[in-house]
Amino acid sequence: MQDAASPTAPAPGNLPEFTVGEVSLAVKRTVESAFERVRVRGEISRPTRAGSGHLYLSLKDDQAVLEAVCWRGQAQRLSIQPEEGTEVIATGKLTTYPGRSKYQMVIEQMELAGEGALLKLLEDRRKRLTAEGLFEVERKRPIPFLPSVIGVVTSPTGAVIRDILHRLADRFPVHVIVWPVLVQGEGAKEQIANAIAGFNALPATGGKVARPDLLIVARGGGSLEDLWAFNEEIVVRAAAASDIPLISAVGHETDTTLIDFASDRRAPTPTAAAEMAVPVRADLVARIAENAARIAHAVARRLTDGTTRLTGLARGLGDPAARIEQAQQRLDYAGQTAGASLTRTLERLADRVERRLPTPFEILARTEGRLNAALRGLRIAPVEQRLDQTSREFIRLAKASDSAVDRFLKVESDRLKALERVLEANSFVRVLDRGFALVRDADGTPVTSADDARDGQAVTLRFRDGERAAVVGAGGTRSRSKTPVAPPTQETLF
Repeated sequence: MQDAASPTAPAPGNLPEFTVGEVSLAVKRTVESAFERVRVRGEISRPTRAGSGHLYLSLKDDQAVLEAVCWRGQAQRLSIQPEEGTEVIATGKLTTYPGRSKYQMVIEQMELAGEGALLKLLEDRRKRLTAEGLFEVERKRPIPFLPSVIGVVTSPTGAVIRDILHRLADRFPVHVIVWPVLVQGEGAKEQIANAIAGFNALPATGGKVARPDLLIVARGGGSLEDLWAFNEEIVVRAAAASDIPLISAVGHETDTTLIDFASDRRAPTPTAAAEMAVPVRADLVARIAENAARIAHAVARRLTDGTTRLTGLARGLGDPAARIEQAQQRLDYAGQTAGASLTRTLERLADRVERRLPTPFEILARTEGRLNAALRGLRIAPVEQRLDQTSREFIRLAKASDSAVDRFLKVESDRLKALERVLEANSFVRVLDRGFALVRDADGTPVTSADDARDGQAVTLRFRDGERAAVVGAGGTRSRSKTPVAPPTQETLF
């Protein structure tokens, strides 16, 4: 190191003088001109998204660390979302940040560094989403047996949609709604997630577009990079949050994406997804016909068993006409018994009503007589005083007794009239009014059976307006006597 006073050292006055800003600007121009377009491979460290939307991170390897920034507009268009520890290849330019005297990279594009990095990112994302419970079996919904509307999220120009429609038409034609999306490349993940959310946002009833009963997210085969949109977190979360049952059919049978774990059912191919969605119509028709035949046979067997059982039960019921006649006879006997009982009750009530009750004045007179007899042995003044008091009390009681007797007589009279109406309604006289006659023997006993009536027996016939005498069998063809009988002076019954 040379001393400033040495003769060989340049004079300080000959060096150009720069400001700090001029030096920073010169360095910035030098760096940007030398590294105008670079591709840098490194591992992402400390990715941070600021409130302004800008993305800040570091790219590092085993030798150095490079600070990097991705402005908001470009960060929204990145094909992958930066995650800690992911190895990527960033494309952009180098520049400086004069405010802190450091250089940094402005990232314009970002891609994963090889298939190994993709697989590592895929595995890390799968573990993280599994820990959140997005792949739990309990979250999966059953696939409807026969959906009326199926929504398909796929590319409208590929062979996938044609395979699905052709298979559905062969098995069971249903209404299909296609939501066209990109299935790879920039913007594919957002379109797929928006399509799933859009189908779920449709009204269940009354909307212009019918809400699907089942969703199919489909894509043909491809490399891991081609299928990467279906491994994106936004797509996986949309599939897990779908209220409509969802079948994932991405790639070939050996391809596996994260949407397969979040969906309710995974199909190895799009054609297989169509087969899972609907049954075979011909098989359903045959099964329905078989079930209908079995039901008809069961109903016929049940009717036969019921008829047999009903016939057996009918044998134990007996003759219905005979049971009705017996019930009518018991009713006639009961009516006669009730009539006699009502007659006795009315006679007893009539005796009670006709029995003369002493009037209050008679009671007062008898009481006054007893009091007069007692007065002869008592002092006059107290007795007269007590007599006046008792007289007033008896007058009050007499008036109350009159009212009570009137009420009692009124109640008993109403009751007697009611019983009279009942007796009148049940009297055999009403039967006589309809043209019947009451037959009595000489003792006045009713003759109720033809076997009890002997030929030549004198009987009395009571009609509604009077009685007539008659003789049983006299002059009739049913007479059992072979000896001629002189014509009776009375009228004959038969």
